[in-house]
Amino acid sequence: MRTSQKLYLPLKRLIGIFGSLVGIIVCFALLWWWVLPINAIVTKGHPFFVQGRYGKNKKVFKMIKFRSMKMEADPNLAPSDMDASKQASMDTGFGKFLRKTSIDETPQLLNIFIGQMAFIGPRPGSAHNEEFLVECRERYTPNAYDVKPGISGYAQTAMGREHDPEEKAKYDHEYVTKMSLWFDIKIFVYTVLKLFGAVKGR
Repeated sequence: MRTSQKLYLPLKRLIGIFGSLVGIIVCFALLWWWVLPINAIVTKGHPFFVQGRYGKNKKVFKMIKFRSMKMEADPNLAPSDMDASKQASMDTGFGKFLRKTSIDETPQLLNIFIGQMAFIGPRPGSAHNEEFLVECRERYTPNAYDVKPGISGYAQTAMGREHDPEEKAKYDHEYVTKMSLWFDIKIFVYTVLKLFGAVKGR
């Protein structure tokens, strides 16, 4: 890791602390107060989905999201890992809305606040069923496990909704190599524009 990157990391952490604190307050005031009870009703269970993910140095942490599938759905499978019929049978209409608007990801602000994640970084892979992604990432030096994972990352902005582990690992390596304040700002702005439909993914 370059000296400039080592100097950037404390600033990145400060941005994470204060940015996530503001985000938590805003999300609670605008979203969470009504999303929580509705999601508890439609899922007929716990409104949150908590899953073990690989963080920095491959340390497993519990990443939190709003649950978007029924309680009986396999906890080790993301919706994108299911075929269309399986996803349709396990989906909730409200959960589909949460995923489409990315509201399901907002509880990860809590992960950022306590220091397990950052706003920008490689997306954390599942500690249960993504062994091939781990293998692909570890072919590179540096790799995704040298930094904290993020809510959004370079691979997501470059690949769109594609899920090729080998390509994802390549983009993660490129991100860690280029990581800087300016690069993170560009990824963040692109993510926000994409969320509001101002730009299209591949």
